[in-house]
Amino acid sequence: MASLTDDQVRELDLWFRAANYLSVGQIYLLDNPLLERPLEREDIKPRLLGHWGTTPGLNLVWTHLNRLIRERDVDAIILCGPGHGGPAAVANAWLEGTYSEVYPAIGDDRDGMSRLFRQFSFPGGIPSHVAPETPGSIHEGGELGYVLSHAYGAAMDNPDLVVTAVVGDGEFETGPLAASWHGNKFVDPVNDGAVLPILALNGWKIANPTIPARIPREELESLLRGYGHHVITVEGDDPADVHRQMAAALDEAHDMIRETWRAAREDGDLERRPWPMILLVTPKGWTGPAEVDGKPVEGTWRAHQVPLAGTRDNDEHRAQLEEWLRSYAPDELFGDDGRPVEAVRRQAPAGTRRMSANPHANGGLLKRPLRLPDWRESAVEVVRPGASIHEPTRVLGQWLVGVVRDNDTNFRIFGPDETASNRLDAVYEVTDKVWAGELTDVDEHLARSGRVVEILSEHTCQGWLEGYLLTGRHGLFSCYEAFIHLVDSMLNQHAKWLKTTREIGWRPRIASLNYLLSSHVWRQDHNGFSHQDPGFIDHVLNKKAEVVRVYLPPDANTLLSTMAHCLQSEHYVNVVVSGKQPSFDWLDAQQADLHCARGLGIWDWASNDDGDPDVVVAAAGDVPTLEALAAVSLLREHLPELRVRFVNVVDLMRLQDEREHPHGLGDREFDAVFTTDKPVVFAYHGYPWLIHRLTYRRTNHDNLHVRGYKEEGTTTTPFDMVMMNDTDRYHLVMDVIDRVPDLGPRAAAVRQLMVDTRRRARQWTRDHGDDLPEVRDWQWDAGADPERGDSPSTTADPDTGADNL
Repeated sequence: MASLTDDQVRELDLWFRAANYLSVGQIYLLDNPLLERPLEREDIKPRLLGHWGTTPGLNLVWTHLNRLIRERDVDAIILCGPGHGGPAAVANAWLEGTYSEVYPAIGDDRDGMSRLFRQFSFPGGIPSHVAPETPGSIHEGGELGYVLSHAYGAAMDNPDLVVTAVVGDGEFETGPLAASWHGNKFVDPVNDGAVLPILALNGWKIANPTIPARIPREELESLLRGYGHHVITVEGDDPADVHRQMAAALDEAHDMIRETWRAAREDGDLERRPWPMILLVTPKGWTGPAEVDGKPVEGTWRAHQVPLAGTRDNDEHRAQLEEWLRSYAPDELFGDDGRPVEAVRRQAPAGTRRMSANPHANGGLLKRPLRLPDWRESAVEVVRPGASIHEPTRVLGQWLVGVVRDNDTNFRIFGPDETASNRLDAVYEVTDKVWAGELTDVDEHLARSGRVVEILSEHTCQGWLEGYLLTGRHGLFSCYEAFIHLVDSMLNQHAKWLKTTREIGWRPRIASLNYLLSSHVWRQDHNGFSHQDPGFIDHVLNKKAEVVRVYLPPDANTLLSTMAHCLQSEHYVNVVVSGKQPSFDWLDAQQADLHCARGLGIWDWASNDDGDPDVVVAAAGDVPTLEALAAVSLLREHLPELRVRFVNVVDLMRLQDEREHPHGLGDREFDAVFTTDKPVVFAYHGYPWLIHRLTYRRTNHDNLHVRGYKEEGTTTTPFDMVMMNDTDRYHLVMDVIDRVPDLGPRAAAVRQLMVDTRRRARQWTRDHGDDLPEVRDWQWDAGADPERGDSPSTTADPDTGADNL
């Protein structure tokens, strides 16, 4: 670990100054990028948007990572956690040449620099964050707290990659960031890369000091050591001195990483040892204006955004801006043509070693398709609808055994301690849960290496999976339905990333983010109201239609078909909701495949409408399907003359208009299934108003009546739960009677029977702690129609046969 020579310090400082100059120019300048004349009012942007305070620290880190990469041939990427580091990332990508390669209109000359400045935080340009448009970025940083979890996800199964994660000291205060420090307990030094956290301690947020900057240094370093890190401190405000410290710190950190890898890979030493991290202490807004209007700026909260806010109309501010820019000596950094001089250019690594061109930061370049076993070989046998019972997610778990086995370097299952709870534990036949902590004799399926990654933090699981996907791999996030809401805002950010990158040609598509939500709202017998919330679906459907999909498979075989599709898909957020409790099998493998391809369909064996129904009974979700079929059975028993059509929906997007979603049914096809004028009683898994929102444009919307979850729940029996929300079979029968014209008076006695049976069922649960026997032991028997046969089949209008799954 040699000390830098004076010449090396000067060369590093050239890059540092150039990046700072370009960063300031992006925030302020419309024209005159090389200061070839004094700044004038028209050279300044009318709206000054951007954040200077964190930028010089990021430029310093990038400068020194480039040195490390050049000298040691390190494969490295950088994730910028501080929320508004966009100027730094763009500046360094331009200096490395990558920016002009992917955006030829923004060349590496004077005109290109002018366009680079103009586009930043400007209408029709680019955002102020490290956005998808920025080469080398997989972490935008707009919402704080996720940089470490993204970094650890990127390092998994990347055995030679060093992921540098710059953590802002404001970001340090967030809950997701606090949990994500534990990512180092899940690193396998044999098969994974390394994460190098750099805590950028500049002391201030927008208007307040940061907690880590205002506690004793010993306390902060003790906390970081307690997280499992060897802390290397770099501190100061003299550039030359800080350059020397930073070079030594990175060399020491990389030496530690290489020794940990060597010991694990060559000596088999898998004992967890501290991983290095750097505590970088520099002033907020370092190298910027010390004072503005007589008030201190550098090293204070005033440096956070735009230190000189009045430069367009305030001559004194504009002169101070020019002085600031000239302090970097741009004539030493750029030639007359605006191109970086050779002494700057040679600081950049070559080719894909440039962090802005590293393929790991453009994961679609590296993505390999999963090798998926034929799900039909794992399908359950269905001799007739409802004749057998399985736990759908347990069946899925058996299929996932083959997925894990055949993709042992690019597929992982993430979840908050729920892989076994959600009945996916068959995968432990071929993998363990990764665990770098202490191992004891009572542990089961814990090992230093594994395809299952569990931590009791939904935020961290989400971040790990996102980082894993963004660097070119595949995965599945299994979670309790109610608690997936914890990652609502993270889902927002990822969906926006997917939407934006669909429009960026140089970013190939990545694998989809797949959620499996089990332990759902209708089956929380021992947890109760706190675990009952199906609203994540509503949240997801607020995102752009081209990136979100929601599936509600009604049984084990449709779950297999759905998940096989989702794991093969690209650039979507797929939400699959399926129960883990024993439930009826309705469709065999062939019919499940066909039904999922359609997305929705008429189940002939549950219908007796002969093409002209009096009423349509529809369902989406496993428990609603059960209750709706039970209601159909009651209708056929008590009102055999009533013509009932049964429709099941597995792809929720099929309900939407084709002009609003790629999976939407055209009006003609939708009307053929749901009719244009007949009552439709719809039993839905979640909040009922979502179905109205999806179908409000449909011809027959006024006749649509939806039952679903109404925020009623407790610790109770399965059937009592659906009764509490009026989604039970008896209430659905009552809804049909109330809505089919002229049926009410003729069916008054049947309706009264339904009311009385509901009351009896409710009382039975209170007296016996179990469901009414005729409910608990119910089986489908209305399908064996001697006139039609009893084979399980699904049909829909021929024009609805688009392959949606």
